[in-house]
Amino acid sequence: QVQLVESGGGLVQAGNSLRLTCAASGLFFNRFSMGWFRQAPGKEREFVAVIMWRGGRSVYADSVKGRFTISRDNAKATVSLQMNSLKPEDTAVYYCAGSASGELGSVEEQYNYWGQGTQVTVSS
Repeated sequence: QVQLVESGGGLVQAGNSLRLTCAASGLFFNRFSMGWFRQAPGKEREFVAVIMWRGGRSVYADSVKGRFTISRDNAKATVSLQMNSLKPEDTAVYYCAGSASGELGSVEEQYNYWGQGTQVTVSS
């Protein structure tokens, strides 16, 4: 049974940082690309970042480029999202997702497994 469990969300003031972590189990983590998506109230879920299964290649949404960093630890089967210089518009539920394609996908349909999400709230 595949499980993706996010942690690290919370309430922070604008300009501060948070680090989200997703722990994976039940899948061959080393072969999966891992992504982060987010969904703000009243909006559709959107792509944030993705990292390939090997080599550390990553892609970011323009809205977070330069502020967020995605990383993974294949030995621990975890993927993290370091979020710096947070803005109120970053407020959303953040979801971890795994793609068996192993590629740098930015579309939800490319992902096979999803976590339950963790709330990030950034106050102004």
